Amino acid sequence: MALRSFGQRLYDNAPLLLCLAILGWSGNFIVGRLVGAAMPPVTFAFLRWVLAFTLLAPWSVPRIRRDAVALRDGWPVVLTLSITGVAVFNAFVYRGLQTTSAVNGLILQSVCPVLIIVFAFLAHREPPRLLQLAGLAVSLTGVWVVVSRGSPFSTAGLRVAGGDAWILAAVASYAVYSVALRAKPAVHPLSLLGTTFGLGALALIPFVIAEIAAGATMPRTVGTVAAVAYVGVVPSIVSYFCFNRGVELAGAARAGQYIHLMPVFGAVLAFLIVHESLQLFHVVGAAIVAAGIACAERGQHP
Repeated sequence: MALRSFGQRLYDNAPLLLCLAILGWSGNFIVGRLVGAAMPPVTFAFLRWVLAFTLLAPWSVPRIRRDAVALRDGWPVVLTLSITGVAVFNAFVYRGLQTTSAVNGLILQSVCPVLIIVFAFLAHREPPRLLQLAGLAVSLTGVWVVVSRGSPFSTAGLRVAGGDAWILAAVASYAVYSVALRAKPAVHPLSLLGTTFGLGALALIPFVIAEIAAGATMPRTVGTVAAVAYVGVVPSIVSYFCFNRGVELAGAARAGQYIHLMPVFGAVLAFLIVHESLQLFHVVGAAIVAAGIACAERGQHP
């Protein structure tokens, strides 16, 4: 009973759900960087979604059958979610991480909340409030402190990399996904996840074939298997479920603010996994990001 009560409280806690989603996606970013040079990006994304769909199938497929009418009636939104948030976003991210620097990638990732606010206004006439805009500016400042390693007024470490355009396109695609979630059909969360995972994987098949035809190979090592296993479970099933529920509870613009936590969580994961030292600028940046999110939270309510 206590466990069930805890699960219900977690299911209704938007900030915690959104933090868990971003934590899982931060790990995905690190894994993508680690294996980016060895893994064909579209094939990597395809294997991720095939694994996620397979693991979820025992629970999602029965619900997909029950929700078939609603899913069919809402096919434009379902297809949009499958292409933007599943197929395009991840394939483009893995492609971009092959050539762009970590600093550039994180800065471009921080553009997502801005695009979500813009797209939410265009699609739903959801105008941002003043405190939301202020929170956005404060959060971006915190992100810049982290990615500039405590030198926010220096651009010496930045360079324009070929993967930047891929990352930016991925971020724009995910902003569309976040806004489209507001119009999702009224189906069970597992129905939506299973359907979008399956359709997203199917959409990638022609590009996987093209990748193989171009001579790309998939290395069979413990590291690559572990990478596919991680991205197929944590950032796919866990993070997508948490983020979808968080958007449902909080709205697209408010949920988008939490994406600013990605470079902060990434720094912590780097410290825990690859034993990089935690610097003062990580702490300062995290505090500024937290202040920005708190400001945006207050701006959510008139």
